[in-house]
Amino acid sequence: MVRREQLRAALDGLYDRYNRRDRVHPDPVGFLYAYENPLDREIAGLVASCLAYGRVAQIHRSVADALSRLGRPASLLSGATPDDLHRIFDGFRHRFCSGEDLVPLLWGVRGVLDEFGSLERAYCAGGRGGLAAWVGRIERAAGAPLGHVLPSPAAGSACKRLNLFLRWMVRHDDVDPGGWERVSPASLRVPLDVHMHRIGRRLGFTRRAQADHRTVEEVTQAFREVAPHDPVRYDFALARSAMVGDPVLPALLGGD
Repeated sequence: MVRREQLRAALDGLYDRYNRRDRVHPDPVGFLYAYENPLDREIAGLVASCLAYGRVAQIHRSVADALSRLGRPASLLSGATPDDLHRIFDGFRHRFCSGEDLVPLLWGVRGVLDEFGSLERAYCAGGRGGLAAWVGRIERAAGAPLGHVLPSPAAGSACKRLNLFLRWMVRHDDVDPGGWERVSPASLRVPLDVHMHRIGRRLGFTRRAQADHRTVEEVTQAFREVAPHDPVRYDFALARSAMVGDPVLPALLGGD
């Protein structure tokens, strides 16, 4: 395993180079900068994160399409009926996610907003139940399981997209816009995709072959030893540096 001091220095260097607003496009977090209202931002962020799988260009098109249909999300949902939502999302598709999949999610969000006033308050009301309890609240309000659209760590899922959503909402820097004030960045977990899983294994953070919830916990704990108050601080910078082929990352991983 790379020594902690060496690792922190290398990761801070990547953070300084890549964790910048001018490096964001075409990452879907860029869509959230248009929403000044935190209620709009958290709804838009949830929709964008739910669609954050597949090819980058396809994600960008699908998120743009979904958010254009929503307009100002909080205002739209406050007065929408299920029939309204079915009409608004008629014909929408992102890979295997259709408008028919998004409507129950949005209806569940509407129910949670009616009860708690915001997705953040609903999350905090879950106490130690955290993300699993929050997903359960949305599913109960939706009146149906939300499956692949909104997975739960209770089922062992790595919940990469939801942990990405939480990163966007809780952290506040040049990349992550924030908006949630009651959740500590220290509580966040790594959005574990295939690339972060590989990085975690090469750094000795985990030996697990499966990218599941247990692996998320192991990788996050290792990053927490490097950055105790912000364990996902380096997530965007690592993804961007890998995308552009920065030589620091292969060197850090032992010539990978």
